[in-house]
Amino acid sequence: MKSIVTISSVLAIVAAISFTSCNSDNTKTISADSTKTEAMATHSSDHIYACPMHPEVTGKEGDDCPKCGMKLEHNDNAGAPSNVKMQFTTNPKIVNPNEEVTLAMIPKLKDNDKEQVALDIEHEKKIHLIVVSDDLSYFDHIHPEINAEGSYIVKHKFPAGGKYTLFADYKPSGANHTVDNLTVNVAGNVPTAKTYSSDKLVTNVDGFTVTLTPEGGRFVTNAPMHIKGAVTKNGKAVDPATMENYLGAKAHMVVVSLDEKKYLHVHPGVESGKFDLHTTFEKPGVYRGWIQFQTDGKIHTADFVINVAAGNATASTQEHNGH
Repeated sequence: MKSIVTISSVLAIVAAISFTSCNSDNTKTISADSTKTEAMATHSSDHIYACPMHPEVTGKEGDDCPKCGMKLEHNDNAGAPSNVKMQFTTNPKIVNPNEEVTLAMIPKLKDNDKEQVALDIEHEKKIHLIVVSDDLSYFDHIHPEINAEGSYIVKHKFPAGGKYTLFADYKPSGANHTVDNLTVNVAGNVPTAKTYSSDKLVTNVDGFTVTLTPEGGRFVTNAPMHIKGAVTKNGKAVDPATMENYLGAKAHMVVVSLDEKKYLHVHPGVESGKFDLHTTFEKPGVYRGWIQFQTDGKIHTADFVINVAAGNATASTQEHNGH
């Protein structure tokens, strides 16, 4: 099993096997303690299979992740505690509405904040930064890029005063996929919070209509949900398979809970001319969802409101397995 690689080790490796410049000089690769991961190797052939996006989800080779639908991959580090944190600053420190601010992020070791950690590229980017307002009425999906000093930076404007949650979605090299919740408090008047009383499962964006249909007719907890996403334009069905790839996939979907700001990043597949989504809701409540897809070089963002009811684990699982 790998051990933590120091900066000098990384530089030596670079000279020997030509790693990319982003993973050298001032960054390092980390890995989990073998004594922790070997104790967890309870699956076939003493290997752990885990979701690449949700490493806490483990199972057998060939299984799908119930949270995002991705295939489980061999990962004997799954379940190991993260030793990485995202150091986060804004410039200026006081953030005002509709004024450009520079968001800066540096992944560091928790037990040594002088050590920067290298990041892998996932879906064409090293960091996916999801920005939402506290009432989830505002959403953006942006991508900090590394600069000469080793910071990942991106410029952004917040539309109004209030609290914003930023989900920094990234994978440290040699470690598990990580999501850090960051906070920005924007000065100025805070608009009245938007409330959501009913589902919004049909939305229109840029001439497209996107409709979500959950298996069984409703969204519930305690079971993997199978959701169809139909797309039409001018009354005619649009097959998502004909769309352009966006960040290495036909679409990306982010789901966030209103109360606790629980975050899911789902990658819809395509089946029978529709988006095919899989996810699992852990708690009942109101969730907001955003599906992003691309045509003719333009990114379209369709937003949804999802009310999730408490479900019966046994009955829901049987219903899902009968799909």
